[in-house]
Amino acid sequence: MSKKLVKLEVPAPLDVEKIMQEKIPADQFEKVAGEKIFDQKFEGEAIGFFKDAWLRFKRNKSSVVALCIIVFIVFMAIFGPMMSKYHFREQHTEFGTLPPRIPVLEDFGIFDGTQQMELFKADLEMEEFKDAVVSIEREFIWKYKNKEIEKVIANINMYEYTGAEDHYFIFGTDNIGRDLFVRLWRGTRISLLIGFVSVFINVCIGVTYGSVAGYYGGKVDMIMMRITEILGGVPFLVMSILFIMVLGAGIVSFILVLILTGWIGMARMIRAQFYRYKDYEYVMASRTMGAKDRVLIFRHILPNAIGPIITQATFAVPSAIFSESFLSYLGLGIQAPEPSIGVLLAEGQRVLTTSPHLTLFPALIISLLMLAFNMFGNGLRDAFDPRMRGL
Repeated sequence: MSKKLVKLEVPAPLDVEKIMQEKIPADQFEKVAGEKIFDQKFEGEAIGFFKDAWLRFKRNKSSVVALCIIVFIVFMAIFGPMMSKYHFREQHTEFGTLPPRIPVLEDFGIFDGTQQMELFKADLEMEEFKDAVVSIEREFIWKYKNKEIEKVIANINMYEYTGAEDHYFIFGTDNIGRDLFVRLWRGTRISLLIGFVSVFINVCIGVTYGSVAGYYGGKVDMIMMRITEILGGVPFLVMSILFIMVLGAGIVSFILVLILTGWIGMARMIRAQFYRYKDYEYVMASRTMGAKDRVLIFRHILPNAIGPIITQATFAVPSAIFSESFLSYLGLGIQAPEPSIGVLLAEGQRVLTTSPHLTLFPALIISLLMLAFNMFGNGLRDAFDPRMRGL
């Protein structure tokens, strides 16, 4: 069988200059000699992705205030315990459950160490009450077994009453005389440590897991997502109690509890981002040029999800702190003498009616943390993706 050769004629390259000279008269051309022609310069400074996000974030005043609150609480959690001369383990049993006393405000009758007490009128004649009574709110008759007994509601300066005139406990003391100011910031430090470390580990696991599932898809994605559904179906409280019972309560145990299923939400979000970006032209071009899978995953596709990763991690921090406080409130908290916000709330609720300051200040800190992190996360979401504004 003979082969037939086919001769292909390749057209000669076009002489663009000759064609233009034929179509356009020569007198319409003007020679430019000795002059350099430049492209028009860009007016203004080039703005990158993160700088553009920061400019949008600064316009959100509530998020900026939330960021300031977070920075202040983190600063106090680190340096607050050093601002007091008392150690968080130091006990003053004779100064138990003292109310707050602040040096400057006490001159105005605010946080001056006074506490309302219900006393028998005869008790006011005792030596220990003579100098401690500030004022009597009211007197009344209390009937007991058909006997009338005179009682009073009096404001007592507890620092004078207990002989602690030279001491200042800004947030008061607990039932064994430990400074609540030091213990609160020490507990906030531990709660923030648990929250940040657990979220960082969850981000690492979730990003890796979701990237693999979203990039490869198919059976790999189906199997990996079914595993996350099984883990997510186990009740968090039951799993946490069993985990803590086996390992014991502690910082490491709490972090492990929070990362058992905490990475699932991040993995699902990253998977969705990969399904969105993996078929883009620049990814296909890089794959055609021989880029390996890990390069495509971590260099070309993953950077598009940086904004959602940061936003979701910001929302996850208060959730982790609240979970730790919830478990501590149930009695599964950090072991004594180490405090945490949840431990302090659990201790304060036992004497809520008589010493409300033991619950007030920890509740105020955790409320500020929850509110500030959520407002900060909303600001980051709007800054990184303006299309999500208001959702």
